Amino acid sequence: VLRQRSEPARRSAPGTAEQPRVVTARGDLAQDEKATIELFRSVSPSVVHITSLESRRSRLSFDVFNIPQGTGSGFIWDSQGHIVTNNHVVEGARRIQVHFSDDTEAEAEVVGTDPDTDLAVIKVDVPAAMLHPVELGESNTLRVGQRAIAIGNPFGFERTVTTGIISAVGRVLRQSSGFSLPNLIQTDAAINPGNSGGPLLDSRGKVIGVNTIIFTNSGFSSGVGLAIPVNTVKRVVPELIETGHFAHPWLGISGYSINFELAEVLDLPVDRGVLVGEVIKDGPSAQAGLRGGQRQVLVEGFVEPIIAGGDIITTINDTEVGSMDDLITYLESTMVGQEVELTILRDGDEQRLTVKLDERPNF
Repeated sequence: VLRQRSEPARRSAPGTAEQPRVVTARGDLAQDEKATIELFRSVSPSVVHITSLESRRSRLSFDVFNIPQGTGSGFIWDSQGHIVTNNHVVEGARRIQVHFSDDTEAEAEVVGTDPDTDLAVIKVDVPAAMLHPVELGESNTLRVGQRAIAIGNPFGFERTVTTGIISAVGRVLRQSSGFSLPNLIQTDAAINPGNSGGPLLDSRGKVIGVNTIIFTNSGFSSGVGLAIPVNTVKRVVPELIETGHFAHPWLGISGYSINFELAEVLDLPVDRGVLVGEVIKDGPSAQAGLRGGQRQVLVEGFVEPIIAGGDIITTINDTEVGSMDDLITYLESTMVGQEVELTILRDGDEQRLTVKLDERPNF
């Protein structure tokens, strides 16, 4: 029962007429509200709820029980039944169930995974009429401040829509593997556990990213969510469908971003670039003649000693390299087998080296 607070009767002043209140008709919505409603109506049938299950056999019988292991989101890629999600949503799953917008459920199989981009493709065998592929947008032209809309299944609440803006672009996040995710999109659209793998959309309803990570102290949305850019998805997903994995290009080095403080401590000739610390034996850069450091130096602010004395990378294919993030981001646009030209400083002299990129190994 809803209760409405009563107000005391008001009387008009003598000789004046009571002015009627202006009442907005129910359903008279602003244009941006109508646009969001239409976007959700159009795109939500393309978003699915994914549950990964772990099979366990009862000790007392021959019955097999499916124990929920994880939950997340995904979106329909094509009319052949391919669905894109995060690798961490399906990683280690023995069974995967997909729940569609019309309440239909289907089992899915893993087609391909790429832990380094946290992308995965699964496939369902359902009638094509049930499949509503998403429309892909463009992430290279995104601008900070434009609208961002997320659709997913936070905490299992299916087809939840949240809105916000693009807070930043080009974020680079180091993973536990030691490799980094480049070009991430940051948004303040609410993203919570269960949104993983769902689409981040622009105001036209086109996919601009795949929601993957939140930064939080509480475990819930704090307004800092990150999404894999759709241009990365466009590169990785077709390979996952065709071969089951994605070959990442690799220089075969580890290094440090140079800033003013590091340049001053190590007496470097530049205050921007990448100081090469280690060159992996028999890797692409080693074969090209790139040199790593020879001595260890304790530098304030670094947990471990810096390996100093190596080459300094200043450009790759004539594109300025100001930091390791710049180098990692540029490599994202290259392919295995491609040759890149590095401009380096060695003992104060500028040199150019050509490196043929190899496939990054699994460590």
